[in-house]
Amino acid sequence: MKRLEGKTALVTGGARGIGRAICEAYAREGAKVAVADLLEKDAAETSAALGDSGMAVTMDVTDRDSIAAGVSAVEETFGGIDILVNNAGIFNMASIEEITVEDYRRQFDVNVGGTIFTTQAVLPGMKKHGRGGVIINFSSQAGRRGEPNITIYCSTKAAIISITQSMALELAKDNIRVNAIAPGVIDTPMWDHVDSLFAKYEDRPIGEKRRLVGEAVPLGHMGHPNEIADPCVFLASDDARYITAQTLNVDGGNWMS
Repeated sequence: MKRLEGKTALVTGGARGIGRAICEAYAREGAKVAVADLLEKDAAETSAALGDSGMAVTMDVTDRDSIAAGVSAVEETFGGIDILVNNAGIFNMASIEEITVEDYRRQFDVNVGGTIFTTQAVLPGMKKHGRGGVIINFSSQAGRRGEPNITIYCSTKAAIISITQSMALELAKDNIRVNAIAPGVIDTPMWDHVDSLFAKYEDRPIGEKRRLVGEAVPLGHMGHPNEIADPCVFLASDDARYITAQTLNVDGGNWMS
């Protein structure tokens, strides 16, 4: 029997990169998967690749009405949500002198608010069906330590670690487990944007930061999205039934805790 047979998962930011890899891994393990994303075309393509196991959901995790509509659509189509993966996130850099109120709010609204309010929308149905559930949040190695010119992003990802702990303790009585993944440097399309920002703030040629961070990983290379998706399958499965309130580092050895 596949590890997620009979389960339904909602994955935010599911259209590309890590999110798509998670959707594909969940479908392979027998789950029905809702690919939730602002990128409608990409979400539809990812959903189509999943066949009958997938559905595309247009969702803006900063808009509670959009979240509610997406969650309702998934529940109506698949009959309930057993697994929520709060993967949607954005990254930006700025020196302390250059941080704007708009960027501060945007990163917290997506990375932190999106996690809180998507969870809030899923919980009534998850509690009602009485099967318990799993919530997987996304932190980062940037949530384990500060980094220059990344004050806002690092602080949002540190917040996710604390939020995960609080949610887990609150929801344990409902048999809902809450854990987080803290990825290291993962080779996704987002790294084109990240690399260009490092080129600006560290005065580097395009591509150099990407090469250097890969070489600095103890295992010697950037991670692949599938290397994040596999632990997400584990945390969503009964293999992890006694694990909650944890943040798992999946970073090739960059951070030890």
